[in-house]
Amino acid sequence: NLAKLKNGQLDQRYFGAHTFRRTCYSGDFTGSSILNTLLSKADELKIPIFDNQYVSDLLIEDKVCFGAISFNIFTSEITIHLAQSVILCTGGHTRLWKKSSSRKNENTGDGYHLALKAGCELVDMEMVQFHPSGMVYPEEEAGTLVTEAVRGEGGRLFNVEGERFMQRYDPKRMELSTRDRVAMANYTEISQGRGTKNGGVYLDISHKNKEFIIQKIPSIYRKFIEVQMLDISKEPMEVSPTAHYSMGGILVNADDHSTSIKGLFAAGEVAGGLHGANRLGGNSLAEILIFGRRAGIASANYSRSIIHQKKSKEVIIKAEKNIKKFIKSGDQIPIELLKTLRDVMWEYCGVVKNEKLLNKGFKKIREIKNKLHNIGVKIYDHNCQDLITVMDLESSIITAEATILSALKREESRGAHQRNDYPEINSEKFFNISIKLDKNNNLIVSKMPKAELRSELKEILSNSKIADLNSEKLLE
Repeated sequence: NLAKLKNGQLDQRYFGAHTFRRTCYSGDFTGSSILNTLLSKADELKIPIFDNQYVSDLLIEDKVCFGAISFNIFTSEITIHLAQSVILCTGGHTRLWKKSSSRKNENTGDGYHLALKAGCELVDMEMVQFHPSGMVYPEEEAGTLVTEAVRGEGGRLFNVEGERFMQRYDPKRMELSTRDRVAMANYTEISQGRGTKNGGVYLDISHKNKEFIIQKIPSIYRKFIEVQMLDISKEPMEVSPTAHYSMGGILVNADDHSTSIKGLFAAGEVAGGLHGANRLGGNSLAEILIFGRRAGIASANYSRSIIHQKKSKEVIIKAEKNIKKFIKSGDQIPIELLKTLRDVMWEYCGVVKNEKLLNKGFKKIREIKNKLHNIGVKIYDHNCQDLITVMDLESSIITAEATILSALKREESRGAHQRNDYPEINSEKFFNISIKLDKNNNLIVSKMPKAELRSELKEILSNSKIADLNSEKLLE
């Protein structure tokens, strides 16, 4: 149920960098509202949902996808899913960072790993958006998203000295600047010693009345009461940047989100390219509705067109072996390695990067990768968590490598990708970065020329009072 005005029209709110109110919403739980609506419709249409399955491989023969293989997360029973078409909707890889707005066991890069193994290319994996405001404490909640709706509804940022510091970073838009600028501002204030003792800055909406706060951001109000016993209608929140959104992802056709593998489509955060280098707030939910529909229609049409489909018993046997290879004795514990990986990504591939940090991070990830063969995995009654974790770890490692290699390749600062050894945008770097696996499972990095804007789009932008094509940042 999206919020409506008294006249029955949809209400809309500001998000960062918006010139007009353009984001429809449902309190501060819009995504949840959309999800529940879709689940209700699926139930009404009697569409089966198997949410106790972990997909470990796509089934590919001669660059055609004929299904997927999975295991039951409770019993480890293996299932072969034969299908004329498959849509990947796995999310991104922001859980690779210590501070992340993602929930546990989500966004581990598993969709990217599935796509790479299938023969797809990834694009612009260095473009990872750090949201300006994640919770700072307690430790188990660090990184949990403090929605942009707080700033959209009038929240103000202050450093420990009481200065409303966005005046120095973007005096025109202040807290409603783009996410990359607000994240960089928060990061700079904290790193230069003007942050709180907990390593954050203050986000204050206490100047609004309590009824307004509970109506507009009820989930955030409850969250701070529950985990910090903090009433945000009376006191400011402490926040710091958190890994939030993967703008890179699987290279897809812009019209129908098909991949280079026939019968394989991708939608949502796992697909790359739509948001460029700097996703605008509110656009991810719009994306899943528009391009999820396009991918669904295209995959259904493709499926109907198939008369005879290639299948391979050898491919299925290989996929089964890929699940069972980890079930063995070993000295390494997968959850510890996954935690180490997240620490490495936060320290060496975080909000601000440089060549020295990235190379150190890549070396440390390789050290973690070398321990994969010595991981111990056991299957217990009704518990396959070790197997799930090691699968997540394998995907996280290869996705982390792809991200760092892409970040090294882009020697400039553009949008969410910020390097202090190349602090300026470089017009000569206007290209996409592609990554794929070779026959020996090595990552191959290459540049892709950026497509030219269509003439009608150039005309619209050149006539816009908002756009600045010569800005030092990407168009926002």
